[in-house]
Amino acid sequence: MTAMTVFFPLDTARLRLQVDEKRKSKTTHMVLLEIIKEEGLLAPYRGWFPVISSLCCSNFVYFYTFNSLKAVWVKGQHSTTGKDLVVGFVAGVVNVLLTTPLWVVNTRLKLQGAKFRNEDIVPTNYSGIIGDCHHRSLISCLDAFHQIIRDEGISALWNGTFPSLLLVFNPAIQFMFYEGLKRQLLKKRMKLSSLDVFIIGAIAKAIATTVTYPMQTVQSILRFGRHRLNPENRTLGSLRNVLYLLHQRVRRFGIMGLYKGLEAKLLQTVLTAALMFLVYEKLTAATFTVMGLKSVRKP
Repeated sequence: MTAMTVFFPLDTARLRLQVDEKRKSKTTHMVLLEIIKEEGLLAPYRGWFPVISSLCCSNFVYFYTFNSLKAVWVKGQHSTTGKDLVVGFVAGVVNVLLTTPLWVVNTRLKLQGAKFRNEDIVPTNYSGIIGDCHHRSLISCLDAFHQIIRDEGISALWNGTFPSLLLVFNPAIQFMFYEGLKRQLLKKRMKLSSLDVFIIGAIAKAIATTVTYPMQTVQSILRFGRHRLNPENRTLGSLRNVLYLLHQRVRRFGIMGLYKGLEAKLLQTVLTAALMFLVYEKLTAATFTVMGLKSVRKP
């Protein structure tokens, strides 16, 4: 929650660049300056409360499912990396299926009131979005759910599910590189410093993010679902063909069109991941100390 709050403006910039492909400003700081100038000082934090709430729900679902499945499968035996990856993948799939409606609504709320450059984007109008009160945020969430179901059908709440399922591999790629780099460093020294953990956490997340970013772009477009498809004048929220979206992006903007907003995403996710790994290692060490145990590192 702390990491998401600190780096939330970066996520706002990333989403604008992914969805509003006609925005000329390409650097993160220029996009944020435009948003503040056109929409107000607090605009980069629009939709913060619903996102934080969904983040808590999503993490609860993932880790509850992960530990429940692991307890059933392992049953007191020694767990392996392979089993952890399989259980993690299944937990990720369950998490996507259960929480995608929350993220669809979050995407709509974050982009409400945005000054788009693309005239084909249909603006949203959900009540209660003005102001920072938690009560108003709840009203806007409920109204968004109601309008999406009424105007687009209940299936629209699961827009972007397919790319989200593919993105379940993102944490697996991240932890694979993190553990690999960690093992290499531990061969040369007995203990990792905070800087070591920060750097390898950042590198691991950067690799995972870059590899999967085109799917994240498609995911954002589908979740927002407010583009018009000319000449049929249909909304993009009804389109499920991910390959079609990828092809259209490449055809109109080149291969780099799939990576618009990558700078902001890398800054946000790399710093968040590094911070989370750092806190994780410190909390683990502190827990062992409090419990009077000693952490054993295998060679």
